[in-house]
Amino acid sequence: MAESGDLRRVAPVGREVLRLRVVAALESGQVKGYRQAAEVFRVAERSVGTWWRAYQAGGREALAVRRTGRPGPDERISAQERAVLFQAMADYTPEGLLIGGPLWTRPLVAELIRMVTGAVMTERGVGKWLRRHGFSPQRPDRRSYRQDQAKVDAWLEKEYPAIAARAKEENAVVAWADQCGLRSDTAPPGTSWAPKGQSPIVKVSGRRFRVNVMSAIASRGTLYFTVFTEKFTARVFTAFLDRLARRTGRKVHVIADRHPVHRAKAVKAWLETNSDRVELHLIPGYNPELNPDELLNADIKRHVHTARARSAEDLAHETRRFLHHRQQQPHHVRGHFHAHHVRHTIE
Repeated sequence: MAESGDLRRVAPVGREVLRLRVVAALESGQVKGYRQAAEVFRVAERSVGTWWRAYQAGGREALAVRRTGRPGPDERISAQERAVLFQAMADYTPEGLLIGGPLWTRPLVAELIRMVTGAVMTERGVGKWLRRHGFSPQRPDRRSYRQDQAKVDAWLEKEYPAIAARAKEENAVVAWADQCGLRSDTAPPGTSWAPKGQSPIVKVSGRRFRVNVMSAIASRGTLYFTVFTEKFTARVFTAFLDRLARRTGRKVHVIADRHPVHRAKAVKAWLETNSDRVELHLIPGYNPELNPDELLNADIKRHVHTARARSAEDLAHETRRFLHHRQQQPHHVRGHFHAHHVRHTIE
């Protein structure tokens, strides 16, 4: 579409963000050539060329807004400008807008504000401004570059709701399953106060061993698990599924990641034989954050002090003891389903 047909309805401040996005996509190779960029971003091919040449000649400064007058501390950012800035921060990283690294720090937010609105703010002022509008510094969730967002959206919008609906019709249980490993040479969780320059010392066994955990949780707070010292194999997985079906007393729809064991021929054969008891559904690849059982794994690793164990049997015992304790705390298990990125799991 021509620029006059699309950008006329976009506020001037939004056009600056659009320019940055288009040029960043061209520079990173996400789009090939002016024509593809014009199609993807729904702008005129001529505009793409103009922005790219300006960027090549003058850098990202050539894409910044040009305002008359000298911006000062009393200059205000309008509600419309704030909306565009906040949306840009939600949808893109600084890298994606040619501003800096992967995280939105105060200096980079200040740079975005300056480029998009022309307003100059100090780092301290940016911090106060962000807090005033409901922002806070947070540790970001990690996402794989290999994620296919289209597949994730399709799974969340169609596949998972279909699974949940079938389970409800069949009076079946939906259980989210995952596995994790615990190693004795892992540093103890948490921190310890000590004089500056003197690292605290925690005595450990010095031996290397590990145990594995296979678990499944349901949104009503039920926890199922097995702790084992051998490798995770199809035999271990199908034994867990069999035990899970027996414990629930009804059909189970198990949702898990695309681990090679989950897709093994032996597992498929077992599932075909036991289709009336267990169905296995695999989430899209490279998306562990979709599974609330990942939060249980983090809970285990945070509270089971592996460095204290003197043997694999000792570590397995401590792990079982912790998980038995969690089984008596269904409210804690239910809490894993209320994290913002797994709200889709709540039945």
